[in-house]
Amino acid sequence: MAETPDKTPKAAKANKTSPAEFVRQVQTEGRKVVWPTRQETIRISIFVFIMMTILSLFFLGVDSLFSAVVGWLMTLA
Repeated sequence: MAETPDKTPKAAKANKTSPAEFVRQVQTEGRKVVWPTRQETIRISIFVFIMMTILSLFFLGVDSLFSAVVGWLMTLA
């Protein structure tokens, strides 16, 4: 039978990070982030808006088609 790792409270306490250390780590990682430029943000926002419009029109068409088909099938019954 496989042995299970020893899970003692001491081992769990040793791996805990203090709140102050956690904040320092978050700040350090935040400085490493490469944020997009204003131009990139505008370009991506425009792309998302265009794709959202195209997909909403597509799903409007699909929904209308299904609605028409179901309405037609209901007249047969």
